[in-house]
Amino acid sequence: MPTTYAALRDRLLVCTSTDIDSQEWTTTTRLEGRTLECVAASPGASKRIFVGTFEDGLFRTRESADERGGVSFERLETDFVSDAVMSLAISPHDPDVVYAGTEPSRVYRSTDGGDSWTHLSGLIDLPSEDEWYFPPRPHTHHVRWLEVDPFDPDRLYVGVEAGAFVLSTDGGETWQERPEGSRRDNHTLAVHPDRNGRVYSAAGDGYAESDDGGESWHQPQDGLGHTYCWGVVPDAGDPDSVILSSAGGASSAHTAGRAESYVYRRTGGDPWERLDDRGLPMGDGVVRAVFDATDEAGVVYGLNNRGLFVTEDFGGRWEPVDIDWDEGLETQAPRGLVVLDDL
Repeated sequence: MPTTYAALRDRLLVCTSTDIDSQEWTTTTRLEGRTLECVAASPGASKRIFVGTFEDGLFRTRESADERGGVSFERLETDFVSDAVMSLAISPHDPDVVYAGTEPSRVYRSTDGGDSWTHLSGLIDLPSEDEWYFPPRPHTHHVRWLEVDPFDPDRLYVGVEAGAFVLSTDGGETWQERPEGSRRDNHTLAVHPDRNGRVYSAAGDGYAESDDGGESWHQPQDGLGHTYCWGVVPDAGDPDSVILSSAGGASSAHTAGRAESYVYRRTGGDPWERLDDRGLPMGDGVVRAVFDATDEAGVVYGLNNRGLFVTEDFGGRWEPVDIDWDEGLETQAPRGLVVLDDL
């Protein structure tokens, strides 16, 4: 039965399916009052949940449950450049290997599950660094996304907001920036466990795909009516099928009072299609969605300011997940989503 970890701006919702047949869920709230930025989790026996915050650093689940039997968190002692932890990734090759990205842009690696960290230097020595900036805080920039290649544990993909896609082929010892066709304002990167070399990018300046591990990119845009892209997820059963959230710009993507965002799907070489009237809220008042897929073909969870939704046919039809959802959450833009199967 699945558990979802939904990172909202001021809390983490831990939602657990208690009876998959009757679709009953329990919801607990953790880290309330913190300013959350990202969430990552390792599956299996070594399951750990990491949450990055903007002002309070990095949190990790404790080994023992809290007094109510639920998951609890501890703040980790780190020597990061700041307490703004903007992105996290856990290696699919080794759950003890964790990467963290910060504001200002730095990348750190832990090889012991978060107990200690090493700064992977050289990122800000790249030639384009003086062009990087984050518009709401133009004096700085940050690592918005980290992804580890599922076929090569030393291949690391980095999205700097805003400024560059950055690639390392040696575990962060050296860096390559802005390969041909890559986007500049990368928000979400994704890989596929069954397609060697495939990387997906949802960026403020559009969508892009790579088939050679980030060395070069192409930009299929046909049918994509909104090109400020945020969330992206491929189908576990088909690397050529992709779901994408997008909007007309930053304000309409993130600000609930002015929001107008949409979700698109692309299969094979076909143009993008907008998933209107499929059960997933879109349009006026809806912020851009974030996604996570399970290992089962076609199954994707989506989170926006109207709640948590699931599709079992890769966007053909979405159903709401019955979790506790306060009205106040409709003003928030979700920061991240992780789905783990606890079976």
